[in-house]
Amino acid sequence: MSGKDHWEKVYSTKSTDAVSWFQPHADLSLDLIKATGVTQQAAIIDVGGGASTLIDDLVSEGYIDLSVLDLSGAALDAARRRMGARADKVSWIEADITQAVFPSHRFDIWHDRAVFHFLTDPADRARYVKTVLRSVKPGGHVIVATFAEDGPLQCSGLPVMRYRPGELHDQFGEAFVLLKHQKELHHTPSGATQQFVYCYCRRINA
Repeated sequence: MSGKDHWEKVYSTKSTDAVSWFQPHADLSLDLIKATGVTQQAAIIDVGGGASTLIDDLVSEGYIDLSVLDLSGAALDAARRRMGARADKVSWIEADITQAVFPSHRFDIWHDRAVFHFLTDPADRARYVKTVLRSVKPGGHVIVATFAEDGPLQCSGLPVMRYRPGELHDQFGEAFVLLKHQKELHHTPSGATQQFVYCYCRRINA
């Protein structure tokens, strides 16, 4: 089963509030985005956003240039149905982030909660970082959350990478300055707990 087939099956057989990564509200992500100080006109992409409710809250906060990318069309469809008419305020992108192409310096904020840790192949991680470097504006913001060093070894039946803050930042390199990192203990719908680490970086002006 390919990666896309796997995620289409997940979102076609489970309700969006039953998957382990579900959050009623992505409060920490939203707080970090708001703390960047960008205006409501800022271009924001949620990578792997799928059926996440973060996009609902960003629309409610008045942000107007919003994109959500996910490998699963079923996940994006679920989000669009949930949002109703408000879904028209969002650009929905069905794509593999290791192959996606965006205009140069398109985004002010790149947000990813729980995609990067699925990239177990170093070549895929390198392609991901190259895409970030190309598509985030100089001085732009990158917020990436993965399983922490004491997080799960697998998610949704797939192996994952686990990171300490410095290790996660090292994946992105000197072009990104680490401004803040924070752990979050996530409570899954089934009652389990998972330790995440969030790293907030700024792309240098170069």
